[in-house]
Amino acid sequence: MASARVDIISIGCLSKNLIWGEQSAVRTPHATTTLLRVGKRHILVDPGLPPAVLAARLYERTGLKPDKIDTVFLTNFRPAHRAGVSLFTHAKVLICEAERETVRPGLERIKQELGDESDEARVIDRELAILDATQVADDKIAEGIDLFPLPGFTAGTCGLLISQPTMTILVAGDAIPTQEHFLVTQALPGSFDVAKVGESMREVYEIADLVVPGHDNIFVNPRMQGM
Repeated sequence: MASARVDIISIGCLSKNLIWGEQSAVRTPHATTTLLRVGKRHILVDPGLPPAVLAARLYERTGLKPDKIDTVFLTNFRPAHRAGVSLFTHAKVLICEAERETVRPGLERIKQELGDESDEARVIDRELAILDATQVADDKIAEGIDLFPLPGFTAGTCGLLISQPTMTILVAGDAIPTQEHFLVTQALPGSFDVAKVGESMREVYEIADLVVPGHDNIFVNPRMQGM
């Protein structure tokens, strides 16, 4: 079985980090973007940068153009995880079924409250169109790459578990925002269910050797160092 190659295309950041003492937004948030390659498949996870920037970063890191990406996977539907999704016109866009099915009612409720003719309602229409363009991901994305539900930040937050011969790598999305959040078991503000965030973090601790967080660089699970 061929092992998947994992490359960090762009290291994400948070708009504010409470652990650093930041109480208000001080930067533009974007998700960590990861490329998974197995066989002839090119799977991009969380295209968080704007299209032009992401195209340049992808080429810098891999020599690949956007049309080589066959699949985009969103760990959740928040804008910071999909700012560059329009770049990948040749790719299918996948999302966990639980995330897709819980996002829609919320958007439709907001639109109903706003009224159909408002500018804000047209923004919601665009969000719904992006959601409609996604497909529900199968449990197995590719050989050795499987869905790993990690609810809590959103109801349907879902990572990808990459099984290697000697290790497991988990692209965790916002279940693990940064290494610092993981070390102190802290959820992001506005999380859907803080208790479930804690449960998901414990699952990551048990299963992953390497962790790709939602807004930070890849890191070694402290469990591997006896922590």
